[in-house]
Amino acid sequence: MSAMTAQLPAPAPSPRRTLSARDPRVATWRQFLLAHARLVRLLDDDLRAEHDLSLAEYDALLQLAEAPGRRLRMHQLADRVLLSRSGVTRLIDRLVLDGSVERDPCVTDARGAEAVLTEAGLRRLRTASLTHLRGIEDHFVEAIAPDDLEAVDRALREVVATIEGEALEERRRGA
Repeated sequence: MSAMTAQLPAPAPSPRRTLSARDPRVATWRQFLLAHARLVRLLDDDLRAEHDLSLAEYDALLQLAEAPGRRLRMHQLADRVLLSRSGVTRLIDRLVLDGSVERDPCVTDARGAEAVLTEAGLRRLRTASLTHLRGIEDHFVEAIAPDDLEAVDRALREVVATIEGEALEERRRGA
């Protein structure tokens, strides 16, 4: 990097628009929250009724199934299932009790613990996935016209990319 580049001031942040509660775009946000809450409740109810498994437990089993060696550090699992570390500890405790998960010392750092998916947990996940996928199809996919589904996917990917970009920028700044 040249000396000239290093001396340039950082670009000014773009001015933020102010969103008011009466802005009609807020209605879209509210619909998103309502749809998310109701969909999560339906999927959770289906899994509990048919498999005695919560949606959070299902998600944890899925994250472990997709991880290398079917194992994750507890803090990684907490990040992936969007729970606090104490919340994921309680969730894993329940899954350990029913034989779906084992807790092992971390293979790279003996101070840490990893959650490891058992064969019984994998079977449980596979059985429950039929119910979960049926729920996604019935309550989400079928409710959206095929042409709109592509637009919803694109919009949600843009939201996630923006949020992840902002989080990356915050980490770079040391915030």
